[in-house]
Amino acid sequence: EDESEEEPKLKYERLSNGVTEILQKDAASCMTVHEKFLALGTHYGKVYLLDVQGNITQKFDVSPVKINQISLDESGEHMGVCSEDGKVQVFGLYSAEEFHETFDCPIKIVAVHPQFVRSHFKQFVTGGKKLLLYERGWMNRWKPSVLHEGEGNIRNVKWRGHLIAWANNMGVKILDMISKQRITNVPRDDISLRPDMYPCSLCWKDNLTLIIGWGNSVKICSVKERHASEMRDLPNRYVEIVFQFDTEFYISGLAPLCDQLVILSYVKEISEKTEVECCARPRLDIVQPLPESCEEISSDALTVRGFQENECRDYHLEYSEGESLFYIISPRDVVVAKERDQDDHIDWLLEKKKYEEALMAAEISQKTIKKHKILDIGLAYVNHLVEKGEYDLAARKCQKILGKNTELWEFEVYKFKEIGQLKAISPYLPRRDPVLKPLIYEMVLHEFLESDYEGFATLIKEWPGDLYNNTIIVQAVVDHLKKDPQNRTLLRTLAELYTYDQRYGRALEIYLTLRHKDVFQLIHKHNLFSSIRDKIVLLMDFDSEKAVDMLLDNEDKISIDRVVEELENRPELQHVYLHKLFKRDHHKGQRYHEKQISLYAEYDRPNLLPFLRDSTHCPLEKALEICQQRNFVEETVYLLSRMGNSRSALKMIMEELQDVDKAIEFAKEQDDGELWEDLILYSIDKPPFITGLLNNIGTHVDPILLIHRIKEGMEIPNLRDSLVKILQDYNLQILLREGCKKILVADSLSLLKKMHRTQMKGVLVDEENICESCLSPILPSDASKSFNVVVFHCRHMFHKECLPVSNTVSPVQFCNICSAKHRGPGSAILEMKK
Repeated sequence: EDESEEEPKLKYERLSNGVTEILQKDAASCMTVHEKFLALGTHYGKVYLLDVQGNITQKFDVSPVKINQISLDESGEHMGVCSEDGKVQVFGLYSAEEFHETFDCPIKIVAVHPQFVRSHFKQFVTGGKKLLLYERGWMNRWKPSVLHEGEGNIRNVKWRGHLIAWANNMGVKILDMISKQRITNVPRDDISLRPDMYPCSLCWKDNLTLIIGWGNSVKICSVKERHASEMRDLPNRYVEIVFQFDTEFYISGLAPLCDQLVILSYVKEISEKTEVECCARPRLDIVQPLPESCEEISSDALTVRGFQENECRDYHLEYSEGESLFYIISPRDVVVAKERDQDDHIDWLLEKKKYEEALMAAEISQKTIKKHKILDIGLAYVNHLVEKGEYDLAARKCQKILGKNTELWEFEVYKFKEIGQLKAISPYLPRRDPVLKPLIYEMVLHEFLESDYEGFATLIKEWPGDLYNNTIIVQAVVDHLKKDPQNRTLLRTLAELYTYDQRYGRALEIYLTLRHKDVFQLIHKHNLFSSIRDKIVLLMDFDSEKAVDMLLDNEDKISIDRVVEELENRPELQHVYLHKLFKRDHHKGQRYHEKQISLYAEYDRPNLLPFLRDSTHCPLEKALEICQQRNFVEETVYLLSRMGNSRSALKMIMEELQDVDKAIEFAKEQDDGELWEDLILYSIDKPPFITGLLNNIGTHVDPILLIHRIKEGMEIPNLRDSLVKILQDYNLQILLREGCKKILVADSLSLLKKMHRTQMKGVLVDEENICESCLSPILPSDASKSFNVVVFHCRHMFHKECLPVSNTVSPVQFCNICSAKHRGPGSAILEMKK
């Protein structure tokens, strides 16, 4: 019943069925827990065996008065029972084995050996005024022995392994059954509390760890082996208190939970109405022990039946080790506490409306949860977000939660429609695997079309055209355009719809009207060149660069003549097209080169001269006429020189441009002496021109010709520098010539030496060589005969007698073959080298 934001660690439920029937007529006094069943004792002396659901499986009438204690061995086959009238019974649940004894005082406790089922462990202890150990001996007789007495009534006993822990009025003792030695005495802290009203709670956590709760004090004791050197007369084991702390309330029961403790507490509080101390609901706390304190992990107040009348001694806490089940026993109620599993955790999160965390927890533990389904949690989450008005987040979560379930998707869409939030879910609708009914998408598109043209256009662009009935949407857009014919968003969207519907012609018209950037992509993608034959001007107006590139790339689909014809009334666009055509290929548009002269002159003069230079199909007379009319001096000069009228061109440069450098450059290009003469004559009375000539003509014309013609007394700017430059240029020419001469001489000498070495080498003569005159082998077949052979450097060979007699006095002989071909005597060798 904790209403805080902290999640409880345990969940609670009443043990019902048979237990409810029992407690309507009787009251619970004690209970013990086995992993297979439960054993419940009552105030009317009955013992009931129950299953874990609380159904009665067996009933024993033990005594007419209160059952004080029930003990089971580990196998669950033997039970020990003691009652307020002094009766003690130990018997087998599935055998005839039985022990009865009646004492003259109430027996508060009984504990059978954990291994009682084994023959050599037939032992149990009882506690009244004494702690008695019963052992079965020879002839199946039970022999009692006193383990402890003299410190008041025995209040509690817990047997684990070979250790027995019991509590009396003075404190807690532990006995080692192997050595039969008592190994510790833990005194009671608060001796002011009545031990019968606030009994001691004992619990073994394991074979060596005992937990003691008495009053509001908790001690955790560890049994340890004593070192051999410390033995002497001491027991071989001792006890160390490892944790000790006090609680806020009185302790009614203890149980371990991993490394934590579960504590059942008896609570008293002051009534607000009567201001009198009364019994409050008992508390079940989980604490983390610390050396001298504890940390509270959780605390739950339990509303058990009749809690207002109960005392501390009326509550008991039992637990099942294997399953972490805790049983809270009170006279009128038995409550079972369980560790919360993942299903319980998700329940709590849903209760607290923490749907996101619940969904995450379910996804992580989807293999272990049994009660919840991820889909159900997700739908609850979406509904919660819708209720909070977080429509966008709810729609976004639908993607993950609904997955590929088309029915759920359609249901959610209709739900969003009912609350007027179709726009919120539209970005998240599935578009591929799965695909919803076309009606769903059409419904969303109509919603946008009525209120948000931009959103409508975005959906048309993002959604594949096969999700909806294109014809219906086109008609809806057309109807809206009747009200607003110039709406660019609707026109653009209509063009996209026409494209989806493969009505490319209509889409193209709209794109061109809108001057939309996608028009060229549309033409290329769907090969719409036949549709743009009469729309070339529109395309050029929109983007001339892209239009021209597209037209030139697709000449086979739209011819050059057709384009020029379409642009006839737009000469500026015609020029852009023909200029780019000429840049790509100088010959393709040759029939339009004459036309281009006027177009360049009108719209693009900077490119006129390069055009005149590169074009071989341009009529020069026509070009000269146009250039002269427009007084284009540079172009006219070029045309005059190209037509062979260099003197007129030079004159124009000198008179019109007044540019001596350009005139000199022109004269250099033409390399004509008469032009230089004309240039000198024109410049002779113009000092700046003379300076320019002196600085530039030194390598083309003898400067003396110019210097002799300069009039006496004429002031020429920078004359000294110009003369110095002429002399430097002359010296440089002399140096260059001398350097070249040295290089030539060195190369000639090197080649002569190389030829000499080559001609000095021996020449191989063998049987395969023949006389070039008689064509017989050059060597005789009989090697003993003497012979004379003449071998020339050209590798031609003759018999001495086959050579003609020379008419010259010179002793030098020449090869007849090479001489007849007018080649030098060494030329043959040179040819072979080649």
